[in-house]
Amino acid sequence: MTDTRRDFLKFVVSGSVAAGCPINFSLLSAAPPPLAEVDGDHFQICHQVRDGKSFAEQPISKRYDVVIVGGGVSGLSAAYFLRDQDFLLLEKEPHWGGNAYREEYHDQGFATGSAFDVKGSASQQIAEQIGLKLLPIDNPDPSIIGGKWIPDLWRAGLDHLPYPVSVREGFKKFRASVLKLDTAKDAAHLDSVSLSQYLKDYPAEIKQWYDAYGPSNWGADADNTSLFVAVDDFKYINGPDDPRLTLPGGNGALAAKLTATLQAAHAERMMADATIVSVVPQKSDVHITYFAAGELRTVAARHVVMATPKFFTARLVSGLPDAQHEAMLSYRYCPYPVINMIFDRPVYNRAYDTWCPGKSFSDFIVADWVLQKQPGYVQENNILTFYTPLPEAQRHTLLQIPDCQQLAVKVLDDFRKLQPEFASAEPIEVHLHRRGHPMFLPTPGTFTKVIPAANRPLDRVYFANTDSIGPISEISGAVEAAQAGAEWVKKKMAGASVSAAAPPSK
Repeated sequence: MTDTRRDFLKFVVSGSVAAGCPINFSLLSAAPPPLAEVDGDHFQICHQVRDGKSFAEQPISKRYDVVIVGGGVSGLSAAYFLRDQDFLLLEKEPHWGGNAYREEYHDQGFATGSAFDVKGSASQQIAEQIGLKLLPIDNPDPSIIGGKWIPDLWRAGLDHLPYPVSVREGFKKFRASVLKLDTAKDAAHLDSVSLSQYLKDYPAEIKQWYDAYGPSNWGADADNTSLFVAVDDFKYINGPDDPRLTLPGGNGALAAKLTATLQAAHAERMMADATIVSVVPQKSDVHITYFAAGELRTVAARHVVMATPKFFTARLVSGLPDAQHEAMLSYRYCPYPVINMIFDRPVYNRAYDTWCPGKSFSDFIVADWVLQKQPGYVQENNILTFYTPLPEAQRHTLLQIPDCQQLAVKVLDDFRKLQPEFASAEPIEVHLHRRGHPMFLPTPGTFTKVIPAANRPLDRVYFANTDSIGPISEISGAVEAAQAGAEWVKKKMAGASVSAAAPPSK
């Protein structure tokens, strides 16, 4: 792996670039620094683990009651629920939060991934416990199709689609049909069918819309989406009220507050920049080996909570039953860059999340949407977050900086062509955050077959992550899995007999 591999890229866009023209990064390279700053973590060790390299276990340096592997929201939540125990939290990145990581520009927060929550979720509950009040989004999503801005597409917007009458009627027929399906009674059947199979008799324009909407929300296009997932989500977006909540920085605000809460009392039990290379269950404990500060270390724990995606977990944990190991490796993951463009003037404030099928990005959100509704708030910068999920075959393009730069160029170019008022939009900064495997694809059978098979706890190891809950990757699943894992650990430590059943599913 070359030194150009990073998790976070920052491009500062020169004001001399002509308005209305795509950014030419080759021109920027000749300008005074810092026009392109690179920061973030290397993945050399992770790729060595992936490729089967073995690392020698070291003498045990310390013992804990529980070690939590992974410092995303699931791992942070597990640490919070186990804060009265002797725990150690390990995270390979130099920062905490995983996919829910908050960044700032002049004190204004924006998301680099997970953007919103919903009312009544486990994640909202933990947010309130640590003093956060998520604000209502209260804004049905519009779409921009064929240059036309369509508010509340799946309700009143269906009559305004820029399609022939027959296509508009097809959208309405699809809506009526899906709302009659019963996800509670027919989960197994719905999860065995792909969304594209269900759409085969409907207008192609519906699939085009879902081929943008699905990858953004759960990482998969219609061909790779379980019908169960699509129906479950469709009922939610067609409910009477918008249940979504958020804060500037999205769910990164929750991760940041969880981090601060834990560090205030337990900083010595939290270790970032620690790349785990093996988790080996023994008869009476578990040995966890990791790289930190350039050296291998091994600690022991009575129990381990693996708050990591199954893609990594299967390669780290020894002694998995063959069927469980195979189930973990069968998960597929979406490569997912997120691009934030910072403007020094208002460019778009018409809606929170706007869908753009057929473009290089699936949708974009207004970073300070909920703050705009607060009395006395004055918008200083208009930050737009563009979600740009890629097909799995394009994962390799995230490895090279020039490819990421060209993606940013394409996203800006496509955005400028969406509406006439965007044509002269010129960002003062462009931030690109890339992740190779952040969201598992909810392919047919994943929810009802793969997840239960993959997530049965071992005697001393529990598996907590959004892909332990399903049906899709979301913040509430991360917290639910963490809470279940914490309860499992407490029962095991109390000597209770704990069933090897899989974690609860939604």
